[in-house]
Amino acid sequence: MAMRVPQVIAAWTTSQVVGASLVSWLTYLCSATLWFVYGLRKRDETVYFACIAWILLDAAIVLGVWVHR
Repeated sequence: MAMRVPQVIAAWTTSQVVGASLVSWLTYLCSATLWFVYGLRKRDETVYFACIAWILLDAAIVLGVWVHR
């Protein structure tokens, strides 16, 4: 998760998001969401609590890239 933080900062503080692929980050977001649903269905707190952070970070990157394009 720590590796995502610089990308979030770059997506929101600079308007240069040329290197960030919106399709890739949307895919990561969808993947984290599916894992979150899986964790909820299996009642596995370790999985769905971690996925909340992944979803928030990935959504922040997606929104930052989308706003600056």
